[in-house]
Amino acid sequence: MTKTQDIRDAVDLELTYDPLVDMSDITVKNLNGEVALNGTVPSFPQYLEAAAAAQRVSGVKNVHNHLEVVLPTGDYRDDPALTTMANNALTLNITVPDGVEATAKDGNLTLTGTVSYGAERTAAEDTVAGLTGVRNLSDYIEISNDADPVDVTAYVQDALDRYALIPDDSDVTVDTDGNAVTLSGHVRTWAEHDAVVDAAWMAVGVYNVYDNLYVTG
Repeated sequence: MTKTQDIRDAVDLELTYDPLVDMSDITVKNLNGEVALNGTVPSFPQYLEAAAAAQRVSGVKNVHNHLEVVLPTGDYRDDPALTTMANNALTLNITVPDGVEATAKDGNLTLTGTVSYGAERTAAEDTVAGLTGVRNLSDYIEISNDADPVDVTAYVQDALDRYALIPDDSDVTVDTDGNAVTLSGHVRTWAEHDAVVDAAWMAVGVYNVYDNLYVTG
């Protein structure tokens, strides 16, 4: 059996194993670790989870998520109802600052507003992603605070040095331009990749993270 077949079969098995994914309408293709997911899923959380499941598989270098969310009839919400649901959820979540707003169009949610940290923007995404009726999510939330960007590189590098998932001999480099961080280098797995990106977003003073990391698989 070829390595291509091995990886594709392993992704199939992981999708089947994951209780949060219904893979009955998902097909998997693989070319040298570049995995494509095609087909449909019945919810946006399943859309996200299918990609996360594929990324967990050894040998996967990238996941191209071409899945379409096709809502069951009972899960459909019109634009005013979904907009109200999303904004109520944002208001009730203490980790999401005031001023973040959601707007729905055909099941596609758009987030706008301003927060102080990347973690707050992530919290806003997580708050609405699992709502019934969501088909897709676009995040246009801006990050702005008074932190001095001079120490951003040190903050991020120190976080990487602390993280257990990142080996001591990692060649990941952190470059900053004002409040923007560029990550470069190699990581072994998507779990390691996500740990590096999350570390960058958590640093005070980071407004943007440019991900040039290469997953070796």
